[in-house]
Amino acid sequence: MSALMKRALWLAVCLKRSYHAGIFSSLHLGLEKSPGHRITFLRRYSSETGKDTVDMSLFPVENIRNFSIIAHVDHGKSTLADRLLEITGTIAKTDHNKQVLDKLQVERERGITVKAQTASLIYNHKGTNYLLNLIDTPGHVDFSYEVSRSLSACQGVLLVVDANEGIQAQTVANFYLAFEAQLSIIPVINKIDLKNADPERVENQIETVFDIPKDDCIRISAKLGTNVERILQEVIERIPPPSASTQDPLKALVFDSTFDHYRGVIANIALLGGEVCKGQRIESAHTKKVYEVNEVGILKPNEQPTHKLYAGQVGYLIAGMKEVKEAQIGDTIYLHNQPVEPLPGFKSAKPMVFAGMYPVDQSEYNNLKSAVEKLTLNDSSVSVHRDSSLALGAGWRLGFLGLLHMEVFNQRLEQEYNASVILTAPTVPYKAVLSSAKLIKEHGKEVITIINPDKFPDKSVVAEYLEPTVLGTIIAPDEYIGKIISLCQTRRAIQKDLIYIDDHRVMMKYFFPLNEIVVDFYDALKSLSSGYARDKAYTVGKALCERLKDVIPRQLFEIAIQAAVGKKVIARETVKAYRKNVLAKCYGGDITRKMKLLKQQAEGKKKLRKIGNVEVPKDAFISVLKRQTDK
Repeated sequence: MSALMKRALWLAVCLKRSYHAGIFSSLHLGLEKSPGHRITFLRRYSSETGKDTVDMSLFPVENIRNFSIIAHVDHGKSTLADRLLEITGTIAKTDHNKQVLDKLQVERERGITVKAQTASLIYNHKGTNYLLNLIDTPGHVDFSYEVSRSLSACQGVLLVVDANEGIQAQTVANFYLAFEAQLSIIPVINKIDLKNADPERVENQIETVFDIPKDDCIRISAKLGTNVERILQEVIERIPPPSASTQDPLKALVFDSTFDHYRGVIANIALLGGEVCKGQRIESAHTKKVYEVNEVGILKPNEQPTHKLYAGQVGYLIAGMKEVKEAQIGDTIYLHNQPVEPLPGFKSAKPMVFAGMYPVDQSEYNNLKSAVEKLTLNDSSVSVHRDSSLALGAGWRLGFLGLLHMEVFNQRLEQEYNASVILTAPTVPYKAVLSSAKLIKEHGKEVITIINPDKFPDKSVVAEYLEPTVLGTIIAPDEYIGKIISLCQTRRAIQKDLIYIDDHRVMMKYFFPLNEIVVDFYDALKSLSSGYARDKAYTVGKALCERLKDVIPRQLFEIAIQAAVGKKVIARETVKAYRKNVLAKCYGGDITRKMKLLKQQAEGKKKLRKIGNVEVPKDAFISVLKRQTDK
């Protein structure tokens, strides 16, 4: 063997030894302390994952805290989450850390959180390492279902309030969600660095409205990081650990899920008992199907596989679920042949706004169907019913929690699945008490729910109509009381309460007909202008007709698009027919010749209505806005 080859072999052996030395030096614990009592992950040189891992058995139940951040829109939830991730060393501290947990494109474009996101943090407090599972939740009322589901995996919340704006409507709504779930509530007053910040006033509001002592409030600036680390200390001191035991059989709650094209369903789970690891056979209480666990792990905030998850911990699980119907939000997972009593699950979301959705091209129907199914797995608050339209073809009637929810769902379809859809005008569900014995027998019940305007029964067969109402909370400066009361009266609202939460702000509660506030009430409230009245039906109807005119393709015959209130047509647009100029070669002569050519053309169009690409009866019309007239 040549000297050169011997030298190369010797170097290879040395490198191999140093490589293994590096492995064993980092495997002794997998964790080490860094300045500021932070915990950092060391790389395990594993051929299986190639990712950082951590031994989850190092965190017994008493060292686990599960909590959510809840607040009104734009009060600084996502910014606070960024600072907590930085302080615990979960992410590197850079100037680019903005909305780290807002992963969707629609969230970054709109600057709001629409999907709850989970992140596991490790923090050293008084010499002990704690596992803190954080869930950042949306602040808009349309996504309150995300908040309620997230709270099921928590034992406490951070209630964030803007030091400048004070308590607002969704602050109140989210507080009661946490209060009803019997969670520990830590009030946090954010944005104390603002010029007009008044944290003392906000503390008084919190004490007046929520009966929480002002001394319990934590003043911070999430943007600058001021006093943020105290929040982590208070979370450990004031939020109890989860009630769970590793000695119990496996019992896991599926509180969220996403779909991956290659790995199938990824379920976010909260372990209420036992432990779970790769290779175990698990069973779903909902479908009774058995699966083999392919991967478990935690979110930091990206997926990081671990060997096991233990009772009290929050993480994700992949078990080869390929169909979106197999992952039911609220499902209970347990070991095969070791059944446990299923958890009660979640109360179904109640849709407030309905709209028709159709593919622009009917050949894309199956692709759009698959996209809707996958997206509703990630957003289970959307209800789906198959529907069809004479003009637009096969589609669905979708139910949403509000207009913003509808807009975001449509935007996600376009961005994540490249789907182009036609979305009809939003409507609210109504109920009708039938007076016709024939119709009662046909429907099998006396009271029916109408979600499609085209199926609104005539008042001649209905004893009474019922419309949905909501209890709305308005918080505003007291100088606008008169204008706000006038606005609410134009929307047929009934006042239930009016109290002052401090010297200058008032909280009003009203019962509103949902139809009066679903479209533009928020905009009207912000501008304090007159409300949306019945006399605007013409404007809305005309706008819808014009939109449909642009969508429906021209045919060899004329298509009429009408908007109607009851039986009265209030707006109309016409899609002109393709027409050949049969008089082009007639430069003169007898008028009867021209009349004969026009008559022949008209007779041909009658036949085309029956055999053309779009079959439209002679007197048919497309109803895009149908409302029942007042009785």
